[in-house]
Amino acid sequence: MKSICISVLLLFAVTSFAQEAGKAGELLKNEASKTEIGSVNNKKSGVNGKNNPGFRNQGNSGFRTNSPQYRWNQEYGYSEVFLRIPEQGFFSVEIGDQFISNNSGKFRFFDLPAGRIPISIYESGYLLYRTTLNVKNNSRLVLDFFTNEGLFLLDSYPVQSYGFNSWNDIWNNPYGNSGNINYPNVMDNQTFQQFMDTMKDRAWFDDKKLAFINQQGRHAMFTSEQISILVKDLSFDKNKLALAKSLFPKCVDKQKYFIVGEALDFESSRKELMDYISKL
Repeated sequence: MKSICISVLLLFAVTSFAQEAGKAGELLKNEASKTEIGSVNNKKSGVNGKNNPGFRNQGNSGFRTNSPQYRWNQEYGYSEVFLRIPEQGFFSVEIGDQFISNNSGKFRFFDLPAGRIPISIYESGYLLYRTTLNVKNNSRLVLDFFTNEGLFLLDSYPVQSYGFNSWNDIWNNPYGNSGNINYPNVMDNQTFQQFMDTMKDRAWFDDKKLAFINQQGRHAMFTSEQISILVKDLSFDKNKLALAKSLFPKCVDKQKYFIVGEALDFESSRKELMDYISKL
C-alpha cells in the first residue's frame, strides 16, 4: 500500500511540473487563410521574400544568369531562429528563403537577415500555419509549435560571438577586403563620445569602468580605434590587458587590432595579447 501511495505521489509530481502545450510564450497569430490551411506545398525553387530586402533570391526566375553580379562586402545581418515541434510526425518549416524538413522536431535556422521574415509550417507537405517573425540583428528567437495550440515565441536571446564579428570576414579577409563596411551595431563617433562621457561621469576607477563597459556595451560592436581609447582610459596595465582580450570578439576590424596592442603599457602585455588572439 505504501509503494502505491509513493507511486501516485511521484506521478502527481511529474504531471504537475511537466511542460504543457500553449502554457509558455507569446502566441503568434496564424495568418494562413482557411482555404490555404491544408493545401499541399508545391515547393518552388525559391521564395519571393517581398517583406525583407535582405533575401538573396529576390526575383529569381529559376534560371542562372550569364552575367552574375558579385556582392563582396554586402552585410546581410546575422540572426537565428530555433523552432521545436514536440510531436511525432514529419514536419517542414520555411523561414524566408530557407526550408528544412525532418521528423526530429528541431529546426535551427542560421544566417537570417534582420527584419520581418515570413514563416510557414507544414506537416507531410500540407500547410498548417503561417505568420511573420520580427527578427532583430544579432538575436536568436526561440519558439515552440503545437498543431492544436499554435506557434509560441518563448524568448529572444543575443547571439554570442563565434570568434569573429561577421561570417563574411571568413571569405572577405583572404581577398584583403578591409574597406569601409557598414557593420551593424557599431557605435558612430558621436555615440561613442557620449558613451565615454557617461562612463567618466559614473565610473572613476578601473573596476567601475570595466563593469560599465561590459554592461552598457554588451550589445554593441566597436572599432579597433574605439577599443584602443577604452583601453588607454584604464589606469593599470593588467586591467587594460583584460579589457583588450574581452573586447576582441566585439571588434569589427580585427585586422587592425594591433592598434589596441599599442595602448598597453608593457611589451610583455602586448605579446600576451597577440598570443591570446592567435589561439582563438
